[in-house]
Amino acid sequence: MMEKLIIGMDLCDNYTQLAILGREETWSLPTVICRKKSTDEWCVGEEAYKSTLMGEGVIVDKLLSLAMKDGTSTIMGTKYEGAFLLEQFLQRAVDLVRAEYPETPIECLVISLKKLDRKLMDILTGCSTALKLPRERLHLASQTECFVFYVLNQRRDVWGGQVGMFSLSEEDLRYYELKIIRGSKKLTVWAEGEELEEGFNLSVLDTPSGARMADQILCACGERFLSKKVFSSIFLTGKGFVKTDWAPDFIKQICGGRRHVFTESSLFAFGAAYKGEEYGRESSPCPVTCICEGKLRSSVTMEVMKRDVKTQITLAAAGESWYEAKSVLEVIPDGQEDLQFIITSEQDPRQKRLIKIPLEGFPKRPNKTTRIRIAVGFSGENTMVLKIVDRGFGELFPMSGIEIRQEVRL
Repeated sequence: MMEKLIIGMDLCDNYTQLAILGREETWSLPTVICRKKSTDEWCVGEEAYKSTLMGEGVIVDKLLSLAMKDGTSTIMGTKYEGAFLLEQFLQRAVDLVRAEYPETPIECLVISLKKLDRKLMDILTGCSTALKLPRERLHLASQTECFVFYVLNQRRDVWGGQVGMFSLSEEDLRYYELKIIRGSKKLTVWAEGEELEEGFNLSVLDTPSGARMADQILCACGERFLSKKVFSSIFLTGKGFVKTDWAPDFIKQICGGRRHVFTESSLFAFGAAYKGEEYGRESSPCPVTCICEGKLRSSVTMEVMKRDVKTQITLAAAGESWYEAKSVLEVIPDGQEDLQFIITSEQDPRQKRLIKIPLEGFPKRPNKTTRIRIAVGFSGENTMVLKIVDRGFGELFPMSGIEIRQEVRL
């Protein structure tokens, strides 16, 4: 069988990293792009900085922010949309990997993001054509989820208890935490991440006094998050932790107790690659429900009659990506004047909520002579969007075209 590449990309405003599943090599480059004056070619990363310093081009940075706010950049008299510049950057970043493996097709690309902004996600999925990837092979995930996938692909003793992680980059200081809940049939992973107000510019590490101050800041954060909890491991990631000798007190603190401590500067990119592996599996050998940013925290079901037997049909399951969770179902009401949906919390399965959507405005017809199409999607992890359409009933009762669109808070 031909080998295929599964690529994980951690895409941030300042820096971008790429990793390949099963390989140790990584690519790191500043998230900047430059158009060269002489050739009209685009270059990215360090090459873009070099070309700009030599006066050969004009550089644009903060590409994610520019795209999200519909910004533009004028380069040598031509105005470029932020979304276009981001697409050009992505294309060339992925080409760095393709250049190393020219004969190996890409099976899947998973992009890790600090925040799952709907507008940015739509822009990125729209880049699939430029990346020469079918839409179904391009996926998006939160950094929190990529943290989960990275940890779960380590030895079992690494994640036997709670797992914490500090991420220190040029942009911010963040803390992540996950815990495993073992059920009789599956594992459920709860994970959260947050930006800390104590973040500092990495340039302070260039002086002894600045490094001591940064060490003290991290110790205070460690005391706040790690005390009175039992951790099986602590991870450190980001450019700030490529070296750790500037933070001796913090390292001593997190190494206390029976904890494993690991540093991996490309953790989110590798985690994204591990997540990409899941898309190629028909079924996971160890069923895991992941509840974190970007995932549904509740399941949505309907009770229907199928061959005279009451059946619960799942329209969306807890742990699915809200951005990718979509389903369509056709039903024929039997005396009902509304549709009923059951919302079940993953945190407490006993907590169920019944949502009724009246079929207002639908044509009055004899019983069992109306087909209804129900399309389920999500505009966020807490908001379900229902589209309910009258499909009529063959030639006898033509479809009316009436539809109901309703948002439901989960």
